[in-house]
Amino acid sequence: MSAEAAHRLYNVLFLCTGNSARSIMAEAILQRLGAGKFNAFSAGSDPKGAVNPHALHVLERFNYRIDQFRSKSWDEFAQAGAPSLDFVFTVCDNAAGEVCPIWPGQPMSAHWGVPDPPAVEGSEAEVAAAFLDAYGRLSNRIEIFINLPIASLDRLTLQKRLNDIGKSKDNAKDA
Repeated sequence: MSAEAAHRLYNVLFLCTGNSARSIMAEAILQRLGAGKFNAFSAGSDPKGAVNPHALHVLERFNYRIDQFRSKSWDEFAQAGAPSLDFVFTVCDNAAGEVCPIWPGQPMSAHWGVPDPPAVEGSEAEVAAAFLDAYGRLSNRIEIFINLPIASLDRLTLQKRLNDIGKSKDNAKDA
């Protein structure tokens, strides 16, 4: 592996329809765990316009600065001047089924579906548990991802590994 490949910064976009919870949490997790190796972004096909307060609470609980997160359209990343993307991961089933824009840089993509915590109905404790579960699943998958020897894998092998991460059994209740 060349020194340039070893120090390359990869741009990663996490997609979810509303860009209010799962994709925001994934952006935060990768930005922290992958610092110096990855730039993380998130967006949605139909953004809610605000980040879910429960997602922000989970991030605060784990000592993330939350003032930088905003719900935004994936159109921002398909325009001229947008970061050239290396990877695009959908984290909700709705976004995985939508026709995505053409991304600059021809990124590799995979579906890493995670149950939708805002859809959980129940007590405050049950809702909080759903958000923590989503955070845990995303954190586990991102931890696997950042430890892949990306620069030394051929494209076909890397694609298989990315797909496998999305199929991984998380340490979660229904996995």
